[in-house]
Amino acid sequence: MQVHNETKPYDSINVTPMLDLAYVLLVVFILMTTATVQGLTMSLPKPSEKPSTEKHDIKIVQITAEGSLLINGVGVSMGELEQQLAAAKAKDAKVSVMIKGDPHSRYAQVIAVVDLVNALAIDGVGLVTARIGN
Repeated sequence: MQVHNETKPYDSINVTPMLDLAYVLLVVFILMTTATVQGLTMSLPKPSEKPSTEKHDIKIVQITAEGSLLINGVGVSMGELEQQLAAAKAKDAKVSVMIKGDPHSRYAQVIAVVDLVNALAIDGVGLVTARIGN
């Protein structure tokens, strides 16, 4: 009896394992897309019926590179700044303060102004920045 041991190339590829994997992935995809998404429920505030016509005072505090202070373009000392901001707060409780520090000013000077504004309990505080490259 003669045994043939020739190896012959396959004429076709067995795609059954690939189809099994495709069906499993399809089932997982269907299950994941139909699952309910758990989230945080929140109630958003409703807009008011009338537009706000209130105008509040805005004080712009600038800190120059040398460390001097300007309030609305007028040079002041730290004590005068405190007096003017306290007077503005007494006049209008919703006064806003915009702090603009020069990029080359000392960091401690900017922090001192922020601490002063916090000590006066002024809620409307903003830091004015410039875009990079401008």
